[in-house]
Amino acid sequence: MAEHNELGVLGEGLAAEFLSSKGLLILEKNFRFRSMEIDIIARTASELIVVEVKTRTFTDMAFPRDSINIAKQKRLFNASQAYIESRRLFLSIRFDIIEISMVKGKPEINWIQDAFSPGW
Repeated sequence: MAEHNELGVLGEGLAAEFLSSKGLLILEKNFRFRSMEIDIIARTASELIVVEVKTRTFTDMAFPRDSINIAKQKRLFNASQAYIESRRLFLSIRFDIIEISMVKGKPEINWIQDAFSPGW
């Protein structure tokens, strides 16, 4: 597995553990619909949470969240709609981002709740 893929798998595992520790129930990891993928699908009692995880080993001027453009947001929305329909869920939905920066081998986690909404 390529190093960046290993980093992504590590980040998604850390993000799932983090969300679980905050009381969210993890429903799916790496949910695929056609060519789209959702890193983590979680829920609270009343809300479905679609989570995009971005993990970096370096810091520069750009935030990891900046790589989630409108096209990516639309893919996440479409995949989440397929998930909701296939599971016949009736929950409100929220789109979150978890940024993980590996600093001296230790993860720093930034959880951005309600990072975007489908209002394009």
